[in-house]
Amino acid sequence: MEKIYLYNTLSRRKEEFKSIKNKFVGLYTCGPTVYNFAHLGNLRTYLFEDLLKRTLVYNGYQVKHVMNITDVGHLTGDMNMGEDKIESGAKREGKTAWEIADFYTQAFKQDLNKLNIGFPDIWCLASQHIKEQIALIKNLEKKNYTYITKDGVYFNTALISNYNKLSHLPLKQLKEGARVEKNPEKKNPTDFALWKFSKPVGKRQMEWDSPWGVGFPGWHLECSAMSLKYLSDNLDIHCGGIDHINIHHTNEIAQSEAATEKKFFNYWLHGAFLNISGGKKMAKSGNNFLTLKSALEDKGIDPLAYRLAACQVHYRKMMEYSFKSLQQAQNSLRNLKLAVAALGEESGTINLNFQTKFRQVVNNDLNIPQALALISQVLKARMEDKDKRATILDFDRILGLDLDKAEKKREVIKPWGEEIRTLGLEIDKEMKALLSAREKARADKDWTRADKIRAEIVSRGFILEDVPEGQKLVVKNDEK
Repeated sequence: MEKIYLYNTLSRRKEEFKSIKNKFVGLYTCGPTVYNFAHLGNLRTYLFEDLLKRTLVYNGYQVKHVMNITDVGHLTGDMNMGEDKIESGAKREGKTAWEIADFYTQAFKQDLNKLNIGFPDIWCLASQHIKEQIALIKNLEKKNYTYITKDGVYFNTALISNYNKLSHLPLKQLKEGARVEKNPEKKNPTDFALWKFSKPVGKRQMEWDSPWGVGFPGWHLECSAMSLKYLSDNLDIHCGGIDHINIHHTNEIAQSEAATEKKFFNYWLHGAFLNISGGKKMAKSGNNFLTLKSALEDKGIDPLAYRLAACQVHYRKMMEYSFKSLQQAQNSLRNLKLAVAALGEESGTINLNFQTKFRQVVNNDLNIPQALALISQVLKARMEDKDKRATILDFDRILGLDLDKAEKKREVIKPWGEEIRTLGLEIDKEMKALLSAREKARADKDWTRADKIRAEIVSRGFILEDVPEGQKLVVKNDEK
C-alpha cells in the first residue's frame, strides 16, 4: 500500500501519516458559524477537507468524520469581545437566534451537496453540548488553569509553556495581536474566555445556567469538548482554514492538553485563503464575500466548476477568484464530461499503472493539480475506451466531479446583451451542422479547425460567442 504524506502545521513539515488505530482515522473539521451564508472562501476549506477524506477512503481507511456547527458563542472578536454572531444575525433579520442558526445550517448543507462534499458522520451543535463544555471547564478549574473576571471565566495561557507551538510565532507577537481586544481584568493578553456571563441575565436568547453564573460558552471551548467526546481515542487529524491557526486552534490545543494531559491531535492541516479584489482575503467581515448562489448559480455556472477550479490549485496555496477563471473551469468541466461520455457507457478494467501514478500524487500532500493532469494522459493512452473510462472514473472517486454525468450539448443559445439582438436569420440544418462540428473541434482541441468554422459562421452574418454554457449565436444590432 502506498504511504500517505501530509503537511503538518504542528511540525511545519510533510510527514508520513500514521493513524492511531490500524486502517481507522478520526477526523475533525471545524464547521461554520451559522449566522450567514458560507462564502466561496469558506467552501474552499471544506472542499480541501473533502479531498482529504476521499483520499483516506481511497487508500482503504475507515474514516470517522466529526464536524461542529457553531450556533452559539462565536463573538465578533475571535478571542473574547464583541457581540455573539448568532444574536447579531437574529437582530439583522428580525428572527430568533434559533431560527437564524437553523436556516443557515440548512443552507450550508445545501451548498455541500451542490459541491459534492460528503457530510460528516457526526454533526455536533455547540448549543446541544453545553453539559460537556461545562464539564471541561470544571476539569480545568480543578487543575487551576482558570480565573474569573466580571465578564466571564478565563483560561490562563501563561501556565502553558509551549502555547505557541502550532503558530510558531514568537509569544510576544501573539500577545501584541491579542491586545486589540482589551479587557483590563485579563492576566495575559492571550488569555481567552471559557464561559461568558450574560449581562443582564435574560437579554440574550441563548444562555444557560452554570456553576459560575448564567451565560454561554466561549467559541474555542466547543471544538475541544466535542472532539474529545466523539474522537477521544482517535485524535488523528484536525483541519480548518489558516485563519484558525493563531487563535482558535492554538486555544483548542492549550485547553485540551491542559485538561487531558495528553497530545491533542497528531496532525493539523490548514487550507489557504481565497483572495478577491487585488489579493484581499475574501471574508464576511470585509463585506467582499461571494456565495455559491451569487457568484455561480445566478450566473449560470455549475457549482462543480468551482470544485474543479479549487482542484487546480494546491490547498496550501492562495487561490485567486475571478469570474473568468470560473468560466474557464466551466468549459474545462464540460469538455471533460464530454470526453468521458465519448468513451461509451461500458466500464472495463482500471489501468493499474495509471492508478499507481494517481495514488502517488494524491498521497503526496493531496497534490490534486497533478492528479488532474493524469486524466489527459489516460485519454491519449493506447488503451481501450472502456478501460480509459474505468480508470478516469476511479480517479473521480477522489476528484468528485461527476465525470460520468455528461452535460447535454447546446447547439444554439438565444441572443443576449442589451446591444445584441436577432435579425430573424434562419438557423437551418447546415448552420446547425457547422455549430456541431465546431463544438467537436473545440472538444478535440483542434483550434485551427474551430477557427475556420467560426469564420464560415461569421461570413453568414452571425456573431459567435464562446460562453460557459456552450456557443451563443447572435447578430449585432447596428441601430443607434
